[in-house]
Amino acid sequence: MNKATCFDVTIENGVANISMNRPDQLNSMIRVFWKELPDIIKEIDKNSDARVIVLSGQGKHFSAGMDLSTFVPPKKSDKEVDPARQREVFYHEVLELQDAFTALEECRMPTIASIHGACVGGAIDMVAACDMRYCSENAFFKIAEVDIGIAADVGTLQRLPSLIPLASLRELAFTGRKFDSAEAKSLGLVNEVFTSEDILHEEVQKVAKNIASKSPLVTRVIKKQINYARDHSVRDALEFHATWNASLISGKDMQEAMASYMNKTNGDFEDLEPKKSFWEKEGLI
Repeated sequence: MNKATCFDVTIENGVANISMNRPDQLNSMIRVFWKELPDIIKEIDKNSDARVIVLSGQGKHFSAGMDLSTFVPPKKSDKEVDPARQREVFYHEVLELQDAFTALEECRMPTIASIHGACVGGAIDMVAACDMRYCSENAFFKIAEVDIGIAADVGTLQRLPSLIPLASLRELAFTGRKFDSAEAKSLGLVNEVFTSEDILHEEVQKVAKNIASKSPLVTRVIKKQINYARDHSVRDALEFHATWNASLISGKDMQEAMASYMNKTNGDFEDLEPKKSFWEKEGLI
């Protein structure tokens, strides 16, 4: 995996740790961030390099969100550009930003956000796309976009309605007020709050290693089913689940899982197969 500007990546024992590495800039999201994150996620997913992904931030804060200075519109040229065409370009730019976090939601392995300090603006968009969120007591959160005259447009308003009470989301988005780790836990935004950053890191790694010890085929099916059920009726989700189970349940993995459960040991499961396109299989790329 190539060296990234905004991230350090390590993979060990089925756990991929992706750490935002610009602490002096509060791990703010500069332009290259939005390309690197989905590229890293998709590479891990495609090559089956890990069974679970942990996303964290270095330094005092998890992330201060989007670095607005890097998104200042360019100076106007002498050529007059049709405003409608400018808006069409902006529309596609927003979709690209959204896709950066959707990569976390759509990858085959579970994703965990490990949050300390500030989780503001775009950082909430990002963690909302993860499967699980844990934080330290010093963490705080803020849907900050309303204070700069925009509506959060990279996932917060679309994903949080399935994570926290709708009335609470409305208040937090309308006011932009800061809320702490205790409130985040009471709302259901985070799974658990830990007393220190060291304990947060230690406990999140325990969760990640536990998940990595399971059949990656089963955790892949579970993630797919939960996301589908969130967006569809119960009847449709049941039908979808029956189809997936009939297609992907592995008798070998079931036997291994039952034996390991009875013997109180970790099962020995094969990794997922790497995803290859037709062109790669044919040796054309």
